[in-house]
Amino acid sequence: MLNIETFSLYIMLCVLAPLLGAFTLLFLFVFEKRIDLLEKQTREIALEKELQTALYNQLNQEIQPHFLFNTLNSILSLARLDRKSELIRSIETLSRLLKFKYKTNSPLITINEELSYINYYLEIQKIRFRERLHYEISIDPEVGQSVIIPFLIQTLVENAFKHAFEKHIGEAFLKVIINKKNEEVYVTVWNNSLEGQVLQANDGGLGLENIAKRLEILFPGDRTSVTLNNTDIGTTVTAIFPLAKEGAM
Repeated sequence: MLNIETFSLYIMLCVLAPLLGAFTLLFLFVFEKRIDLLEKQTREIALEKELQTALYNQLNQEIQPHFLFNTLNSILSLARLDRKSELIRSIETLSRLLKFKYKTNSPLITINEELSYINYYLEIQKIRFRERLHYEISIDPEVGQSVIIPFLIQTLVENAFKHAFEKHIGEAFLKVIINKKNEEVYVTVWNNSLEGQVLQANDGGLGLENIAKRLEILFPGDRTSVTLNNTDIGTTVTAIFPLAKEGAM
């Protein structure tokens, strides 16, 4: 026979059981919705990453035909001038450059690797411009193995030839300076052109807009910038992006 305490406990359980069941169902419902939301966010992040990767690859591919066109145009000028020995050296240099370039499909390379491209390119231009061309490259040893987007420095160097040296006679001076400030890499390319330059992606070549977009894609949330400054002593383009060692990204 049930006593009063047992009966009271029985009544309490009868009352609480539906409430516990309701709370359990509510919890499962909320948990399921949360899981669905997380899965949706995960898919959206993955999709955004794929879109950003596709955009980056598209922007990067735009650089390559432009670079090859400029280099081949330089070699063609040697052929037209019948400078055969220099033409042969240029073709050999281009061959080494292309071999070096196509050995990797990585969207990032080190600054030292980028400078290898530039040295090949400048060797070809030195053959073309002879004693008229003077250039120097200065790099902080701490940033040599830092990563950089392919053709960033190369594009700025090419633009110096396209917008300055190929348009005006006289001595052609070029400086490439790469250093580190507050865990950021500063890439500065200066030429002695006294005419104002506007380097844009829609000027028939590739310029600052393209580089800025690629930096934003690869370093989201970090400070990046690409600026051009025309002065009475020349034209300077500076790109700034985070210092990141190879393998850290």
